[in-house]
Amino acid sequence: MATTYIFYNPLAGNGQCPGEAKKLKEKVGEGCVFCDMTKPETYSETLFSIGEDDKLILCGGDGTLNRFFNLTDGIPVKCEILYFPCGSGNDFAHDLGKERCADPFPITEYVRRLPTVTVKGKSHKFINGVGYGIDGYCCEVGDKLRGASDKPVNYTGIAIKGLLFHYKPTTATVTVDGVRHVFEKAWLAPTMNGRFYGGGMNAAPDQDRLHNETLSVMLFHGAGRLRTLMAFPSIFKGEHVKNTKMVTVLKGREIKVEFDSPRALQIDGETILDVKEYTAVAPAKQ
Repeated sequence: MATTYIFYNPLAGNGQCPGEAKKLKEKVGEGCVFCDMTKPETYSETLFSIGEDDKLILCGGDGTLNRFFNLTDGIPVKCEILYFPCGSGNDFAHDLGKERCADPFPITEYVRRLPTVTVKGKSHKFINGVGYGIDGYCCEVGDKLRGASDKPVNYTGIAIKGLLFHYKPTTATVTVDGVRHVFEKAWLAPTMNGRFYGGGMNAAPDQDRLHNETLSVMLFHGAGRLRTLMAFPSIFKGEHVKNTKMVTVLKGREIKVEFDSPRALQIDGETILDVKEYTAVAPAKQ
């Protein structure tokens, strides 16, 4: 008899994920197996017991997906994989037109081929995007605030204060498939596999995660604090790309981004500090 395995992240959605995941029992019925994704035995034992006729539902947010597919890289998951989005950002679900806590939906075709990013000599798969610039700064500050308080983190407030006062732009050297570009006053330099990241920012409106033979790198650059702050909200609707004096989008299979001074970087919301460069590579062509 087929079994439905429900892997949930107890930390996702500001700790609300376990409660949301338990509600799936009403939809799935009796016989489902709940597994804590922070427990090593979930990967070392349970994952290997899942058969082809079973189903696996992943519950959490973008960071949950990132960790799962990095931890299971090279391990064949035989069954159909579904996703129940109950994180705080849910950009992957948003990109597919799904709302938070939408009914579990199949994602195998979207995660079969994932791009990689190499940072400080270590390679990672990524789901949505690699954020570098003020978005990494927001994650760095947010992590510090979360460590000091249980209050929800206001990333919009962090970004506004950073743009106005605290964050200093850099010179970015971006090499796309061997062609070098230099951008002064670079505020953002994310490389995207999907359209959305950062809790709803439509950074790369033309990026197609299902046909991702190329990735998109988006540069927000060239302007001072006030002009950048005024233009920044347009990124949530993807209209920032119309401002060609301040925004440049480049596409390629291999993208290297270098800053002239170290900055925080985030991969699907997970922060890495003091980074001077990263290299993102699209998945192999089908």
